[in-house]
Amino acid sequence: MTYRKTVRQGNALPRLGELELALLEALWSTPEQSAASLQRRAGRSSLSTIQSTLERLFRKALVHRRKQGHAYVYSAAMGRPELLGRLLGGVIRQLHTGSLDPILSSFVDFADRIDGDTLERLDELVQQRRQARLAGDEPC
Repeated sequence: MTYRKTVRQGNALPRLGELELALLEALWSTPEQSAASLQRRAGRSSLSTIQSTLERLFRKALVHRRKQGHAYVYSAAMGRPELLGRLLGGVIRQLHTGSLDPILSSFVDFADRIDGDTLERLDELVQQRRQARLAGDEPC
């Protein structure tokens, strides 16, 4: 008997390698780049490796591409904050056991370990979100 695991698109947690992250960083800093342009920036990988990595990112719906002449031009499908939210949301969904207290506590502990300013910034962001909710504004 064969079992097939189905994952909904919004629930999928993409696995990203070092080169995939480097290419996304390059596309966030300079959108609309060809594989050759990205290869020149990466320097350490061959053009075929860059093209294969971009194909994987395209299949993961993390980059858009459009044909320009004989090559594709790539751009990030989402910004860094959106990808980070998606990745964190996926981890939370995988580890969620019913109570959010362990997750929230771990997040606060992590922010506190970075430095005091990070914990203060977290508090500011929570306050801003509360004020936005009270005002009926959509989150950023």
